[in-house]
Amino acid sequence: ASFGIQLGHAGRKASIQPPWQDRTPIPLAEGGWESVAPSAISMGLPYPRPRALAVKDLDGLRNRFLEATLRAARIGYDLIEVHAAHGYLFHQFLSPLSNHRDDDYGGNAINRRRFLLEVFTAMRDVWPEDRPMGVRLSAVDWAEGGLEMDDTVGIARDLKDRGCDFIVVSSGGLVLDKAIPIAPGYQVPFAEIVRREAEVSTMAVGMITEPSQAEAIVAEGQADLVALARGMLYEPRWAWHAAHALGAADVSFPPQYNPARLEGRAAYAGNWTPKDLNTDRAWGGGQMGTPAKSKR
Repeated sequence: ASFGIQLGHAGRKASIQPPWQDRTPIPLAEGGWESVAPSAISMGLPYPRPRALAVKDLDGLRNRFLEATLRAARIGYDLIEVHAAHGYLFHQFLSPLSNHRDDDYGGNAINRRRFLLEVFTAMRDVWPEDRPMGVRLSAVDWAEGGLEMDDTVGIARDLKDRGCDFIVVSSGGLVLDKAIPIAPGYQVPFAEIVRREAEVSTMAVGMITEPSQAEAIVAEGQADLVALARGMLYEPRWAWHAAHALGAADVSFPPQYNPARLEGRAAYAGNWTPKDLNTDRAWGGGQMGTPAKSKR
């Protein structure tokens, strides 16, 4: 199996408790820290007002991402994804709602994407050429005056020109009080637009839960890849079940799990002896492999 890492910075969304603890700010006396952002604009309660980053701060952050990339390469990660969505630091630079700077990193669309492009280029330069690197973007802010699809397509094109292998197309996360019309596959059209107009590989994400749904997204050319998060948290063996449901010829279940499959449970009907439980029949009839031998 391959494994990857997602690198990001929370920006003005930092120094708060996790969602299941209501995202309340962590006081400095209790281990909290000063949050930073492109501009000193809070997301609103309960988030505190961040400190606006100076240009010298950006140099330091760029170096931190570079160092993290080198560590990931040395450890052996197969893939890196830069998190520039969901209201985190890079997204804060990209959106005119959170970036009110009047220097080279704010103002027009080109300037607002400059920091992300600089960091991505530095990372790509030290990341092995044979390993993919992508970026997660929020396609739209779902708020008046925020990011729209034209902005995101332009960002995706610039990233592709700098060696970006794929774009994970999500949305929202920057504005607290805007309702998002969440429904199955609601962000897939964004991935399709970026794929078509920026001519870059895309990964669809968000409310993709069923194997047939994921298969259709790829088969119909709406995206090149599909990502699941909550679905895998709820059902860690989702990939095995999906492969089986879609009729894959060789579903590589660990043999220890075979008796738990539907056909495995059906095969258990009847009378068994302890000796029988060591046969191929007890472990899926041998079709999916035999039990792993003990190393003891």
